[in-house]
Amino acid sequence: MDKELIAYLNYLLCTKIERVSPISGGDISRAYLLESETEKFFCKINGGNKALVMFQAEKKGLQELLKTNTIAAPRSFQVEPYNEGAFFLMEYVESKTATSKEMALFGRQLALLHQTSNTRTFGWEEDNFIGSLYQSNKSHQDWTSFYVQERLLPQLKLAFEKGLLLKTDIPSEGKMDTMCSNLFPNIKPSLLHGDLWSGNFLISKDGIPFLIDPAIYYGHYEVDIAMTHLFGGFGDSFYNSYREIIPPEPGEEERKDIYQLYYLLVHLNLFGASYTAPVKRILSTCF
Repeated sequence: MDKELIAYLNYLLCTKIERVSPISGGDISRAYLLESETEKFFCKINGGNKALVMFQAEKKGLQELLKTNTIAAPRSFQVEPYNEGAFFLMEYVESKTATSKEMALFGRQLALLHQTSNTRTFGWEEDNFIGSLYQSNKSHQDWTSFYVQERLLPQLKLAFEKGLLLKTDIPSEGKMDTMCSNLFPNIKPSLLHGDLWSGNFLISKDGIPFLIDPAIYYGHYEVDIAMTHLFGGFGDSFYNSYREIIPPEPGEEERKDIYQLYYLLVHLNLFGASYTAPVKRILSTCF
């Protein structure tokens, strides 16, 4: 981090940053811990041409999560252009290894988040990003049409354009509509984190669960739960406490593959052919 940016951050924060330390901050941005005499801050920097709109969308997502009063998220301070990209300044949350009791609390709070429904439509007021990929949140009255048109089809199209899937690998929109309509129950829109793997939550030093790096929208709460199962890291206490508030519905296991397909397609488009086999497996068995 250069001296000019540090000086500007001193001005924004009305304090003097004494120490700047690079820390782990994800796959697509550089991340820093900023320390003054009395406070700590977190700053992400991305040099890409999409950085400003990505960080603005992330900030709005964190603020939307906080407004529910169900689960914690870092406070957002400032998003601004920086060189060819942008920076995002926010609260630093010191984390620790989660206990079983803290994961149970996380499960309960996520269930309360999923009970938040301020809309009759699926989607959100604006589009955002999942990783560095664009995520369309166009409003739909019907969950099947939203999931097929705003989630599966854009990622399948991108994978085809990148040469990662063949035309014969991709089912027709009609086939996807029919299969999803048969599997999806009558769904009330829930506010979702949208990208809930183990790298996108943390437990603070005082035992409070925090959500980070959201890709929020209103959808079926099972999407978040399916993502937690994809790469693991949540544990029985999390699921047991979640289920005390939102019990499983018939057909959830059958829907899990279709919901994980979106995330596997995202990983295919971001990271390449190592994700081809699981994507093709779900496409062939579900459609």
